[in-house]
Amino acid sequence: MRGRADVPPEKVQDQVRVLMRTRHKLDYSKPDDFSIATDEATEQLLGSIVNVVAAVAFPVVGISLVIGGIVIMNIMLASVTERTREIGIRKSLGATRRDILMQFLVESAMMSGIGGLIGLLVAVTSMAILKQFVPVPVAIPLWAPVIAISVSTLVGVFFGLYPANRAARLDPIIALRAD
Repeated sequence: MRGRADVPPEKVQDQVRVLMRTRHKLDYSKPDDFSIATDEATEQLLGSIVNVVAAVAFPVVGISLVIGGIVIMNIMLASVTERTREIGIRKSLGATRRDILMQFLVESAMMSGIGGLIGLLVAVTSMAILKQFVPVPVAIPLWAPVIAISVSTLVGVFFGLYPANRAARLDPIIALRAD
């Protein structure tokens, strides 16, 4: 059994079981008081842990995205209110509804995209620190940052639609009268 690759794992497991039962002085009728972990059992355990983490993580992430989107929408609504006069000036100088809409959508997308980038940097830093203390390999697949930044930017666009539309619909005369 020394390093032979042609020995089936079941045979090795049976020999280890016999050896352990002998050392533990277990009678034939008594159950094992030890366990033998195989690669398959470890893989199943890891798979079930990943499934539980995913089942908990996805709803938490979804709720976090909605809350972040609401925060962005409130910030953008406050920005529209504070910049009403600026919007009126831009419209009186020829800016179209589309120009105003795009300005506020780009602002909300940038705000959420930068927030997603900061979150990604925190995750990468945390993984680098974790790697120093835990002997488990940690890595980020190349597609994950792209999806993370894209999703956070899309959240900004989605939740920025209402404030941007509200800014674009302002009447320039009423907007110019605002303080």
